[in-house]
Amino acid sequence: MTESLQIIELGNPILQQRSHPVVDVRSDRVQKLIADLMLTVRNANGVGIAAPQVAQPDRLFIVASRPTPRYPNAPEMEPTAIINPRFLAHSDEVVKDWEGCLSVPGIRGLVPRYQAIEVEYTGQNGKLYRQEMNGFVARIFQHELDHLDGIVFLARVESVQDLMSEKEYQERIVQANERFSSKE
Repeated sequence: MTESLQIIELGNPILQQRSHPVVDVRSDRVQKLIADLMLTVRNANGVGIAAPQVAQPDRLFIVASRPTPRYPNAPEMEPTAIINPRFLAHSDEVVKDWEGCLSVPGIRGLVPRYQAIEVEYTGQNGKLYRQEMNGFVARIFQHELDHLDGIVFLARVESVQDLMSEKEYQERIVQANERFSSKE
């Protein structure tokens, strides 16, 4: 039975540990973890979640971009399980944009990430995929991959001036974007 899992938060040492490769993608345990992560990210209004965020040390995460109250302009995509991911290439272009994290509630940070990436990963069905991603979806992938390496997005923020509370972010950034969009 699929269940929504408890998300651990900043300060829990599991978030600082490197996760372990998934050996048997088709095992009942891994398939249940994928289903549970998909439900958990949906219930938390997230756009991605990594196994370490629910205290599981597996190299596995979900990319689930869709508009939510936390990310109203996110593109819509089918939630995807990403298992044992690795970078193949990335663009020279690095873009700073706002990120939040289900394990760091209440804080947003301006984080530099590659604009475009080429990656390889195993899917939920056990097949190997090679994919190019760009923009917001590439950002989600990089954020979640960091979790697998024990890195929280705050470590990527270049200055404390690049931090903001979730409340301020919603009032200043999201509302400003909505006002700008309505003028077009």
